[in-house]
Amino acid sequence: GSALISAVNAIRSGMADVVLAVGFDKHPRGAFDPRPEDWGLGEEYGSDGLMVTTQFFGMKIRRYMHDHGITPQTLARVAEKAYRNGELTPQAWRRKPVSAAEILDSGMVSDPLTRFMFCSPGAGAAALVLCSPEVARTLEGPSVALRSAALRTRQFGSFEVFSPWVAGGEPTSVSRAASAAAFEEAGIGPGDIDVCQLQDTESGAEVMHMAECGLCEHGEQERLIAAGVTEIGGALPVNTDGGCIANGEPIGASGLRQVYEVVQQLRGRAGDRQVPGASRTGFTHVYGAPGVSACTVLTR
Repeated sequence: GSALISAVNAIRSGMADVVLAVGFDKHPRGAFDPRPEDWGLGEEYGSDGLMVTTQFFGMKIRRYMHDHGITPQTLARVAEKAYRNGELTPQAWRRKPVSAAEILDSGMVSDPLTRFMFCSPGAGAAALVLCSPEVARTLEGPSVALRSAALRTRQFGSFEVFSPWVAGGEPTSVSRAASAAAFEEAGIGPGDIDVCQLQDTESGAEVMHMAECGLCEHGEQERLIAAGVTEIGGALPVNTDGGCIANGEPIGASGLRQVYEVVQQLRGRAGDRQVPGASRTGFTHVYGAPGVSACTVLTR
């Protein structure tokens, strides 16, 4: 997300007409190593679990499920969709369908999240070429316009991995702030989106981010997901390439991978995972647990 923002700013400022944005990362196997002393935090912070991402996300979705009536079955359906879409994505590394029942029975990691509901840190890279409108008019083929790109960092009271508190009331959402800014800049709303990519570090993240980005009301996800609305053939396809759950999460590449997938969909080049009909608008949302989010709106 930050690489894309830098590329956009270079073009807008007149510094460049054509920019290559690249994101890449490589992580070892297993959960991120909790070392609270490296961040100037006390040892008890790590022992309480907030530095281990699996535990943090488990706590976050458990609270959300309590507040908005989301069931474990919905979390399993999100992961089931991810694996099914991953089978259709040549670049995905998880390309074998897994049933909701298998996902629920795959072993608890951080209640309510089971083993197959998580993405995994991994290795990967993505690259995008952006150009000014003047250059775009000289190119052949279907063009996709980046209508907006917004980056926001956490606010006081948000519940994040590196926050030394748990919000007592409703926590603020950096994803809500970033998505609202992106929609305002683009001049359209969440209801205008045909296809979208949402951060799905685990199943609960996709559920929460649907509402935080304004694509539905809190608690409405239970019904929408069960009805197939977020499937490739649904009214609002989400993570058509399988998202982070199917592709893994090389963190520096995730935001650009999302934009790449939406561009393929808008150009009609997504192959077996192509959304039916003429999609004209796309939305991407990436989120980092320390409290940063970047969103884009694209149109054809």
